[in-house]
Amino acid sequence: MALVSTAVLLVTSYGWNKLRTTNEGIVKTEVISDEVTQQGPKPLDGAVDILLVGMDSRTDAQGNPLSKEVLAMLNGGIADGEQNTDTMILVHIPVDGTRAVAISFPRDSYVEMADGFGKHKLNSAFARQRNTVDQELRSQGVTDEARIRTESMAAGRKTLIKTIEGLSGNQVRIDRYAEVNLASFYEVTKAIGGVEVCLNEATSDRDSGANFQAGQQVIEGAAALSFVRQRKNLPNGDLDRVVRQQAFIGALAKKVLSTGTLTDPGKLNGLVEAVQKSVILSSGWDITTFAEQMQGLVGGKFEFKTIPVGDPTDTYSDGNVLPVNPAQVRKFLTDLAADKGSASTSPTATSTLPAPPNSSITVQVFNAAGVQGLAGEVMNTLVAKGFQRGTVSSAQQNSDTTVVRYATGEEGSARKVAAEIGQNVAVEEDASVRKGQIQVFVGGDYQSPDDEAVDPQGVPGTSTAASSSSTPPITAGGLVCVN
Repeated sequence: MALVSTAVLLVTSYGWNKLRTTNEGIVKTEVISDEVTQQGPKPLDGAVDILLVGMDSRTDAQGNPLSKEVLAMLNGGIADGEQNTDTMILVHIPVDGTRAVAISFPRDSYVEMADGFGKHKLNSAFARQRNTVDQELRSQGVTDEARIRTESMAAGRKTLIKTIEGLSGNQVRIDRYAEVNLASFYEVTKAIGGVEVCLNEATSDRDSGANFQAGQQVIEGAAALSFVRQRKNLPNGDLDRVVRQQAFIGALAKKVLSTGTLTDPGKLNGLVEAVQKSVILSSGWDITTFAEQMQGLVGGKFEFKTIPVGDPTDTYSDGNVLPVNPAQVRKFLTDLAADKGSASTSPTATSTLPAPPNSSITVQVFNAAGVQGLAGEVMNTLVAKGFQRGTVSSAQQNSDTTVVRYATGEEGSARKVAAEIGQNVAVEEDASVRKGQIQVFVGGDYQSPDDEAVDPQGVPGTSTAASSSSTPPITAGGLVCVN
């Protein structure tokens, strides 16, 4: 929220003047030590790394409890005292400032905690240290509740930051920290009049309050919060929720950058007031300077990714978790830093278009590998995912690579199909393909989804949330339909 909302206000002179007063009203927290600026050159590519955290907290930015009426409206439920960090997104901005990548860390990622807490779900890192420091202060005779809250919360944030830095092999050094609470989505989306999202299928969930129809729709307030919190009744559970959050933030950026928002003083006032009310930032983060640096990061230059995780696994102490291979995460982050043009020049980052539900997409499969029965096997896989059955035949020529071809304007549909076939399957526009149909040419490199994937460290089943949920690349430049 801080990243998107503040970066935009620079665009108009009114917004610039309003922005200059924003710093004074935002709650700050001391979590980035002076050592960050004393450790010499940054690892990787000298990037700015910002940790955005969504807190499962029933208080506002000032620590005041949300009223029963507000909690009921937001389906906030009853606080369990843990205050877990259920959304963690690392925004990686390379030193050239020409692009940004927002990297999601699923809440159930099973990782080694910093500060000696052992191996647990990532979303508990904050709570474990926060509760420890809270108890220590009370045992020392401290009775000032404001001091206890300030010091214990700051300690929890520091442990979360160190845990994510450690998971990266210390390739990432977090420079900035932004935190929002349950009411933040409500406040910000109400201020700008809602954002547009798209769902593949209708879905509902009593716990989060979600009740959505399929297709494109505008959500705000309580519905926005339900949209990003739902994980029950979703095909891929929390991984689909991660994709929901990415889609929402991309849509928010697009909406805030629209002419209707930038030229409306009332909306800009409401946006600044919402940020001041519900956002906590690390000290030393000058929003005015940051906005200058960020003003060019719009559309396809702001892309979303998710760290690789394994298939859900049950543990004795933490229940169901997502295994994480630290070596693979380090390689993933290194590759992002090395790929200088991933978000600024990649066709998939700028041309993503809305895709219809799977049931509205007809697939034709051509065997270009010369393997008997392969086209039929692929067709059955796609039909099982809800796509409409088209023709199955042999390609005129064999090929070593698999490719998915689509008609003009239907790249989103092609990427949905490609995601079900395998990682890194190429998609191509082809004028000969009919509207509403997608052609799949299965090449010699095709591997059945049933084949067990093994990562370099021998951990089976490792995947990413993007491939798990069959979602096209998400950016701040286009609408993508998600689960």
